[in-house]
Amino acid sequence: MSNPDEQLLHYVEDFGLYFEQFGLARTAGRMLGWLLVCDPPHQTMDELVEVLQVSKSSISTTSRLLMYIGLVSKVSFPGERKDYYRISENAWVQGWEAKNNQTTEMKLMAVRGLNLLPEDDSERRERLQEMHDLYAFLEEELPKLTQRWLETRKKA
Repeated sequence: MSNPDEQLLHYVEDFGLYFEQFGLARTAGRMLGWLLVCDPPHQTMDELVEVLQVSKSSISTTSRLLMYIGLVSKVSFPGERKDYYRISENAWVQGWEAKNNQTTEMKLMAVRGLNLLPEDDSERRERLQEMHDLYAFLEEELPKLTQRWLETRKKA
């Protein structure tokens, strides 16, 4: 798939815009989008540079970030000297697990804020308590949801 059609390129661009909303660089979203639809499912740095029209340094930085958060893996093949990038196994589950870690951090930030406020300051405490309660709920429920998803995938 060396010459992707226009619709695929628009899809990849939309993926980049979507992930940009959440603080990732647009290139990271575009790389994810491309790796989801490319054929073969693994791509060299040069292939990514060509399709995404970005520099090698941008792909290098982006791939390290995506590998760090578990969405992309680097693979190699016997007899070849090139590295390839692909969507990681269980990439989306790892994303959920990372989100759950963020949930714990947000809950702890709420606890920290609550500890800073006087007990009788109900107006300010109420805002933090709501934050705490939501993130405590999510911290408990997200792992259960992830487990249910993994069990569903095993059955499929």
